Amino acid sequence: MLNSRRKKRGATSRHKRTGIAASSLVAATLGAMACVPGGAFAQTPSPLGEWQYSAGIPLQKMFQQNIPDWQLRLGVATSFQPRFEGSDRYHVVAGPSIDVRYKDLFFLSSGEGFGVNFAQGENWRMSLAAVYDLGRRGQDDPQELNGLGNINFAPGLKLAGEYVVSKNFPLVLRADIRRYFGGSNGWIGDLGAYMPMPGSSQKFFWFAGPNVVMADSNYMNSWFGVNQEQAAHSQYPQYHASAGFKSVGFGVSAIWLFSKHWFATADGAFEQLVGSAGNSPITRSRATGVADVSINYRF
Repeated sequence: MLNSRRKKRGATSRHKRTGIAASSLVAATLGAMACVPGGAFAQTPSPLGEWQYSAGIPLQKMFQQNIPDWQLRLGVATSFQPRFEGSDRYHVVAGPSIDVRYKDLFFLSSGEGFGVNFAQGENWRMSLAAVYDLGRRGQDDPQELNGLGNINFAPGLKLAGEYVVSKNFPLVLRADIRRYFGGSNGWIGDLGAYMPMPGSSQKFFWFAGPNVVMADSNYMNSWFGVNQEQAAHSQYPQYHASAGFKSVGFGVSAIWLFSKHWFATADGAFEQLVGSAGNSPITRSRATGVADVSINYRF
């Protein structure tokens, strides 16, 4: 599913005025938008940064005084993404964009999963959510994945935390860790940060920031390793992928308001596979990207 968006501070009077103007613009923007999240629609491996699934949501309480008890957005999204992690060939996939929130407490999102903000303050929150990983099918790219078998769909749990530095400097810091049960049967975690970018307005605003991904050996070997049986049935030699850093990346997310109810989102991201993931014989391209768009209706 795809997502929502933020600005700055200073010491001198000129910098202070800049910070006030920036925060005022963010306040006006987020107030007009009611912090509509973007359209990222799948919790499956993607060059998208994990922060892009909830961009803007942590800023809502800070900049919007009256938040409705219920917030509901529905839409459809398409994504141009690699056929598998490390692929140099791309395809287009489509799916629903769903985001339901109740009192900044419970949420159901095609990007964030189904969860609860179990601890929070004015500028931070901690959440626990049930998520999913769509896995990898050999038919996604028979030419490259033949003989490797499938990585099955798997449910998982995600613990995440987000912190906004200040109202005048709305840099959002985010960390999460996920455990999947089945499929890769492993642990994976993300560290990311993002901010509102210059040029935002009440009809358009955008965010950008980096992220780093780490994973354990179970996860890495499921996606990038080649065991003895796979080596015997595929074109690849045996390969062990060790735990550590999986990728570094940078993402951009944007929202356009067409009317009170209709809006569009766009997300783009670049990812560079590193370590065992980058050195895997399965990896055809260490540098990959993704671009997705969604059309949504908020009630």
